[in-house]
Amino acid sequence: MRYRVAVVGATGAVGREMLKILAERRFPAAEVAAVASGRSAGAEVSFGEKARAESVPAR
Repeated sequence: MRYRVAVVGATGAVGREMLKILAERRFPAAEVAAVASGRSAGAEVSFGEKARAESVPAR
């Protein structure tokens, strides 16, 4: 089974560490969404390969 994972706060210290641990442990993720604030949207983060952080509109 492969999982769809979202890491909220992906550009912060804890979010980056979480992505690093998921990659190191080869977590069976089919998809990883790096979610960040609008201010950090577009920042590069990595999970095996480089990706861009996406923002989610506030409610």
